[in-house]
Amino acid sequence: MSMQQTVFVTGGASGIGFAIAEAVLDQGWRAIIADRDERNIDQSRKALARSDRDVHFLQLDIADEAAVVQAVERCEAQIGPVTGLVNAAGIAKDVAALDTSAELFRRILDVNVVGSFVASREIAKRMCERGSGAIVNIASVSGIRGNIGRVAYGASKAGVITMTQVMAVELAASGVRVNAIAPGPVDTPLVREIHTEEIRAQWIERVPQRRYGKPSEIAGMAVFLLDDRKAGFITGQTICIDGGFTAAGLLVSEDKNS
Repeated sequence: MSMQQTVFVTGGASGIGFAIAEAVLDQGWRAIIADRDERNIDQSRKALARSDRDVHFLQLDIADEAAVVQAVERCEAQIGPVTGLVNAAGIAKDVAALDTSAELFRRILDVNVVGSFVASREIAKRMCERGSGAIVNIASVSGIRGNIGRVAYGASKAGVITMTQVMAVELAASGVRVNAIAPGPVDTPLVREIHTEEIRAQWIERVPQRRYGKPSEIAGMAVFLLDDRKAGFITGQTICIDGGFTAAGLLVSEDKNS
């Protein structure tokens, strides 16, 4: 009999994280939703209030190492072995490089890279002992391309991509897979907060599909990567879900005659 799939989702109470948690539950798997924002946790608890769903909620700041260590220990002891981890928690600011303070840069790295690393390290220790497990890190196309205003955010997501590769190589022999998803612009509360109408128009102009992605489109790939039956030979990869943004060169204007 196979082990019950239990997926720990950081930043799981809103945006991409919530969509992934919902998709996990739709698979009949167990979800542990960890989020710093108590209001978002309350809203997601109401949204997922169905008796047949095996979902647990946890208030957690992933930038607090001791809290992450304790949370993982408690979940493993009280809920069950964590078979999958999705690092979706993250923060972003749209600030020009010359206006970015070292304090802001450190804060973004601390949450987006160090927080994801600590959660991965703690859960991967246990996965390695069991000989199986899958980790999915939510990176960004801003970690691959030089998008203006993203000096700290982009650096953090590039760090997540390299961290994904290193951990994938180190943990492969122990049966643990580590992959990343790099979304392009996706309609989430975080994006709506930092994307002005002008920035939104620029993204739509440069994304070949001429639209923002939906959180559910990221969630589908996350569930695929978490599933050993479907993605068992995939590790160390960064998959862009970006409407063609990272592939694009010169884009032909739609109003030009061919």
